[in-house]
Amino acid sequence: MCFYREDDYLNSFSLIATNVLSGNRNFEGRVHQYTRASYLASPPLVVAYALAGTMNIDLMKDPLGKDSNGADVFFKDLWPSRSEVQAILSKTVSVEQFKKVYKDISKGTENWNNLKVTKTSVYNWNPESTYIHDPPFFANTTKEMPVIGDIKGAYCLMNLGDAVTTDHISPAGAIAKKSPAGEYLLGKGVAKRDFNTYGSRRGNDLVMARGTFANIRIVNKLCEKTGAWTTHIPSGDVVSPFEASKRYLEKKESMIVMGGKLYGNGSSRDWAAKGPYLMGVSAVIAESFERIHRSNLLGMGILPLEFLPGEGADQLGLTGKERFNICLKGGDISVMQKLEVTANDKKFTVVVRLDTEPEVLFWKSGGILNYVLREMAK
Repeated sequence: MCFYREDDYLNSFSLIATNVLSGNRNFEGRVHQYTRASYLASPPLVVAYALAGTMNIDLMKDPLGKDSNGADVFFKDLWPSRSEVQAILSKTVSVEQFKKVYKDISKGTENWNNLKVTKTSVYNWNPESTYIHDPPFFANTTKEMPVIGDIKGAYCLMNLGDAVTTDHISPAGAIAKKSPAGEYLLGKGVAKRDFNTYGSRRGNDLVMARGTFANIRIVNKLCEKTGAWTTHIPSGDVVSPFEASKRYLEKKESMIVMGGKLYGNGSSRDWAAKGPYLMGVSAVIAESFERIHRSNLLGMGILPLEFLPGEGADQLGLTGKERFNICLKGGDISVMQKLEVTANDKKFTVVVRLDTEPEVLFWKSGGILNYVLREMAK
């Protein structure tokens, strides 16, 4: 259940739009960018709240609505008994159905088998597709291990606080019309009604890179505006994170991200690491990491660095507008090693969150994808 208008109507009146979903995550903005309060419920409860059209209801006492005769209809009137459910199951579900489906499951459907494809040794990418695009993960891969240089004069792309989730980093919900991803799709001739969601377009790196840090509720200390905004440090312009990263990449400038506690908690989707990689982020410095997201970052060649206990960007007086220098010792990095970071006139120590020897090797290889490719080439 989701009520919204795709303009500033809700914000103008300080309204909090709500939704009820039967999924497994209720981060704000997950269903739609304009919904701030999300509640997890079973599918029948989702239907019940949708019929009521409000969250301000006690389903045990208040009616959901009225019938054709004007009489109150309560949730208990609609909820089926166990015997009713069992009777329906007995009529509609049988062992024969499963046997029939699994007998021919490897043959595929008629529509699938009738698809016309060109036989090639590798996948024949369609450059016009807005759903599936050839990602540049191997664009710069060489047979030899990459030469690891220091991170010099890096700009901070995002200065984030505690409990930043993977939904903040890589939204899964609706694509807003006035967003880099929305503008890209419009430019490709895709109508707004056909935008679908970031989750549905995860096969297109051009969409997902533009959707990185695009959550409407993300709070970035680099600018006063809440949402998918940051400050391009050299110019002072407040732009989208994608636009800022594009400008940095054009000047061949390095980038880092700063975070607080539990950076990357949530469902730990792979695109929360792939997106920053495509934007050009070299390292993430946080007070602590969610376990899987830390692994995903180093898997994409992004170095996860952790402030010392009790320290963080705010405690060290870092605004995020400094230039950051990190000596990587030519890649001679060991498990949980400490490194010194210089940010203008400030110096502080971080711990390299490469927790095992294989993780060190993956990072030195430029990420696990490059590591696997080199191993295959051998």
